[in-house]
Amino acid sequence: MRGDDVESLGIDLLLEGIHRHYGYDFRAYARGSLTRRIRHRAQEEGVGTATGLLDLVLHNPSAMQRLLYDLSINVTAMFRDPVFYRAFRERVVPMLKTYPFVRIWNAGCSTGEETYSLAILLAEVGLLEKTRIYATDMNDAVLERAASGVFALEKMRDYTGNYIQAGGERAFSEYYSTGSGGARFNRELSDNIVFAQHNLVSDRSFNEFHAIVCRNVLIYFDTTLQADVHELFHTSLVPFGVIGLGTKETIRSSKHADDYEELDAAARLYRRIA
Repeated sequence: MRGDDVESLGIDLLLEGIHRHYGYDFRAYARGSLTRRIRHRAQEEGVGTATGLLDLVLHNPSAMQRLLYDLSINVTAMFRDPVFYRAFRERVVPMLKTYPFVRIWNAGCSTGEETYSLAILLAEVGLLEKTRIYATDMNDAVLERAASGVFALEKMRDYTGNYIQAGGERAFSEYYSTGSGGARFNRELSDNIVFAQHNLVSDRSFNEFHAIVCRNVLIYFDTTLQADVHELFHTSLVPFGVIGLGTKETIRSSKHADDYEELDAAARLYRRIA
């Protein structure tokens, strides 16, 4: 058996073991990215191979948490891709204002930068007080960080630039206070946010939403899993609800593509019409 085949078999065993022992299912994630992350974690743990990593994580929950963090999608920033937030403000907010109460699902929220960005935008347009944002991720550790509302102070300069490009209306520094722990965002922003564990791979819809934001997550799934998640989102959107995807993602690969109209091509914003 070739070396590549041995590695692939080892990764299959690792993913199956994680699923059976911990309940996390990465078996339908895009293989290339998954392999690179597993190689990195195996090297960091000093075990060298996926099978060595399997033995470690089955007996060491702390090692499993480190692997889970690597396999989760945690590349994020506040007001990342400012064109998305500008389009959301211009194209989606007017529709949200027609509802007496708004529910937004931020799926795959990671450490919360995207969630707080949405909260700031909604506060500026006068919608935050009548909105409930459900911010979900499968990883409890990143959810705990997100709920704290504390981010690295050295990132605030870049985040401020993103905020300005996204159409922000105030001084970004008004939204947080600084201290030894970093930049702590104002509690008023998180009063209407619910941080909760939800696994897009295995969990079902839990509410009906006027908007779903799930950006730069689907690119890590294979085509079958992407189809399943699109089905989940379609089920979870109210009629005329809006979904926002990442710049490399599209609704056009979904079997429900004809049920949506394009609100903004560059921002990957789509409205459900059927």
